[in-house]
Amino acid sequence: MANFALIGAAGYIAPRHIKAIADTGNTLLAAYDKFDSVGRLDASFPDCSFFTEHELFDRYCSKQRETDHPIHWVSICTPNYTHDAFIRYCLRLGCDVICEKPVVLNPYNIDALEKVEEETGHKAYNILQLRLHESIVALKKKVDEDPGKIHDVELTYITARGKWYYTSWKGDAHKSGGVATNIGVHFYDMLQWVFGPVQKNIVHVASFDRVAGYLEFKTARVRYFLSINADCLPQNAVQGEKRTYRTLNIDGEEFEFSQGFTELHTESYRKILAGEGFRISEARPCIEIVSQIRNATPVGLVGDYHPLARLPLSSHPFGWNTLYR
Repeated sequence: MANFALIGAAGYIAPRHIKAIADTGNTLLAAYDKFDSVGRLDASFPDCSFFTEHELFDRYCSKQRETDHPIHWVSICTPNYTHDAFIRYCLRLGCDVICEKPVVLNPYNIDALEKVEEETGHKAYNILQLRLHESIVALKKKVDEDPGKIHDVELTYITARGKWYYTSWKGDAHKSGGVATNIGVHFYDMLQWVFGPVQKNIVHVASFDRVAGYLEFKTARVRYFLSINADCLPQNAVQGEKRTYRTLNIDGEEFEFSQGFTELHTESYRKILAGEGFRISEARPCIEIVSQIRNATPVGLVGDYHPLARLPLSSHPFGWNTLYR
């Protein structure tokens, strides 16, 4: 049984990590967040020590090293732009790390973190749960069996967000990485994992609420459209907690992978704790893809672009017509 600490306990993704720690038979000793709405801890770890000040959290974790119950792992569920600093801190604290995606915003951050891993002898892992999805594992196997075939792929992912999004850190591209990074990094990771290294990366449209482009992988040509704008939703969009539409078309056929997500964080933890998890170095390809997208100059509606790229751009909800990058 391993002892865990968690940074970012009040965040959206934290409950999946808390559940994964419990489901794998481990203990959450400490949690930290600037916000104190963390009653979610009661369900699995009511005895977890909670801190709203990093200095107190650090003192607790450091003192645990002198006891029979040291902290072995730290899970990071904080805003994207803080991952790099928190991973460094946790490695130097003497812990191994499990970090939510995107592990960092830029490829050079991975280079620096790998040096800290070498210095400390501890390891950092990234949650890349789509690689564990049964349907996607089966797709990769099918693609690998016919390496000479070039597939035509169209990815559409629209998940509507309200005005709150632009006030939060998620609406600041310097903190979230923009739409492609914040809502799309796991799709780009899945695509390069299945279809091989990226060979061409073209951005057709990029604004504060959408990005559309073309990616050419070793065995696939991919047109994609990602958006957080409800106006982009088709009439048959799924209605639920969030207004969301997700579709992946491969060679003219719909690829279904909407089910089977609920236990992927727990499965990720099982793999990591067994020494089979995805190290941060394995996240490099998708981080390179989103970094290139973020820094690209959109070419407009030329070449092979996604049909939804033609949708008219909207004004920023606060009246700013600013490109997200």
